[in-house]
Amino acid sequence: MDTHELDWNVTLREQWEFHWNHQLRTRLDGLTDDEYFWSPVPDAWSVRPRGSSTAPVQAGAGDFAIDYAFPTPVPAPFTTIAWRLGHVIVGVLAARNAAHFGAPPASYETWEYAGSAAGALDQLEAQLDLWLTGVRDLGRARLSAPIGPAEPFPERPVADLILHIHRELIHHLSEVCLLRDLYLYTEPGPNGTSR
Repeated sequence: MDTHELDWNVTLREQWEFHWNHQLRTRLDGLTDDEYFWSPVPDAWSVRPRGSSTAPVQAGAGDFAIDYAFPTPVPAPFTTIAWRLGHVIVGVLAARNAAHFGAPPASYETWEYAGSAAGALDQLEAQLDLWLTGVRDLGRARLSAPIGPAEPFPERPVADLILHIHRELIHHLSEVCLLRDLYLYTEPGPNGTSR
């Protein structure tokens, strides 16, 4: 390879890895279960113990299910940190890891959602590792090849999928960080006063 030629694989990974390592990961440290399940508005969608939701659809295979509806209402309900992490873990990462990198099949309906913040962060890290390992193994030819029928834009190059997934990760995990900030400044602290 020409030493002046851009290594697209490195560039695509660095887009996400820089954001994760320098802006997001430390912001997720110490996420509590209270924050994970906190709902700043009534009727927010969340991840809940199975059978405790009033959402039209309660998807999931384990003791916890994620709130959903088909079609999604307009406007869409507000979502908790638990819901946003569930969406990122399953809809953004695990389903793509299965479709493109040989990971086990994953869907909203079959996923075992975490009943704790620590469990969700473990799932997130595991899916991120699978994603980055898969991306790291893509050569220039594969990055330029069409994505294929697993995605709604099958004719676009695989590099476009990677950019899309990284935008989704940055977008939704930044929302999680904002919700943590909102929780910090609105929920009473241990002594009953605002933090």
